[in-house]
Amino acid sequence: MIGRVAGRIDYRGTDHVLIDVRGVGYLVYCSERTLSALPGVGGMAALYTDLLVREDLLQLFGFPTLVEKEWHRLLMSVQGVGAKASLAILGALGPEGVGRAIAIGDWNSVTAAKGIGAKTAQRVVNELKDKAPLVMAMGAAPPPAPPSPDTGEVIETVLVAAPATVPPSPGAQAEALSALTNLGYSPGEAAGAVAQVAGEMPEGTTSDLIRAALRRLAPKG
Repeated sequence: MIGRVAGRIDYRGTDHVLIDVRGVGYLVYCSERTLSALPGVGGMAALYTDLLVREDLLQLFGFPTLVEKEWHRLLMSVQGVGAKASLAILGALGPEGVGRAIAIGDWNSVTAAKGIGAKTAQRVVNELKDKAPLVMAMGAAPPPAPPSPDTGEVIETVLVAAPATVPPSPGAQAEALSALTNLGYSPGEAAGAVAQVAGEMPEGTTSDLIRAALRRLAPKG
């Protein structure tokens, strides 16, 4: 399986790029958000990829981070959400916005994605609400060294999933705080929310703390 491509952009389409890796061209489909961040033709780019395999189709999808790639795989597990819909959701909200919307049950935000109706958005939130904090916690971990686009390498990236549960420990609060700050909350408001919910659930796991803190930080009214 192709886990990453790195090379020169030879062509840019409306929903994909052609990346030349040492003479081999890889057609990689991306969200609008990812495409807008990539350089123009002739520039160097590196993307983590997920390969969709069907009887009549082999299609690569590209993501700037492993966390966004995991969100894509998770969104694809929801009934009625295919690759195109997943990229639309990630393009509209970004990985942080997807995590926040699912964690606090804000399905209306998911409908901001092109082609995503209320029923599908509600299904995304309902089916992924217990899994979202685990992926969000992945973003709290120290990121791997950024992929180097000038090597032209194609490597397989093995993504180790977070455990189903995290044993209660003092580290759970630190991990929840890191996840919230990565989502864009200031350290002060994130620390206040985590401290409050940790006091209410002293044996809460990292996932428990993230969910509760996001509910507390959500706009009222």
